[in-house]
Amino acid sequence: MGIMNEETKKKIELITRKIPSLSDGQLFWLDKVLKVFDCKSKFEIRQTDLFDKHSLENFGDALRIHHSFSIEPFSKDKFEYVLEQTLNIKGKIAKLSNKGNRGHDISINGIPVSLKTQADKNIKKDKLWISKFMELGKGDWGDNTDDLIELRNMFFEHMKSYERILSLRTLKKAPNWKYELVEIPKELLQSAINGKLEMKLQSRQFPKPGYCYVSNGDGEEMFQLYFDGGSERKLQIKNLLKKYCLVHATWEFEVPH
Repeated sequence: MGIMNEETKKKIELITRKIPSLSDGQLFWLDKVLKVFDCKSKFEIRQTDLFDKHSLENFGDALRIHHSFSIEPFSKDKFEYVLEQTLNIKGKIAKLSNKGNRGHDISINGIPVSLKTQADKNIKKDKLWISKFMELGKGDWGDNTDDLIELRNMFFEHMKSYERILSLRTLKKAPNWKYELVEIPKELLQSAINGKLEMKLQSRQFPKPGYCYVSNGDGEEMFQLYFDGGSERKLQIKNLLKKYCLVHATWEFEVPH
């Protein structure tokens, strides 16, 4: 464990003095959290400018604490809050945007960042899916393929409000959890300007749903934009190949029932 500094010693002493006054219920929950910290874990930095060893561990411990109380994956609001708190432990470099902001979710070192989460049961290791990248409530949209051009322009306009896109993905669930933080390059999504648009005219929905298929120079499909014509009118990103993205870090840990 190494030599403790004076500040750490004071924190331990303060917590130790408080323990005798805790109720049985409070001791139960405290013990539950401490047991999680005794379980095996593996936190790894892959390639990142966001985390160092300490912030990596702090974020992973927040994930473990969450799962000492819940078997549900980390939600977007928890991701936002914990990322801000983790990055600010050693100095204030992160700031959450105002609630309800339609652009970025957090600023890190003054750079606006959009945050996403993925935890669907059919999650694929090598492909990303963002079920609600943005809302498409405005604009003309019916059954004309040209309508997709304007919807795609709304997508490009939306991305002007942030510079980076991070997705926290739940790859494995209880009792052996695995999370990864993936950055989706903005330039990759902007390549949709050269994508192939297709309106699904046979659909019963109105407005008609549509796709933008985006491939590289060799013809490999890198991702799809899906313009969902349902009641929510949202833009999804489907089948985005992770090999074109950056994995910042992974967190694996066990949480007993």
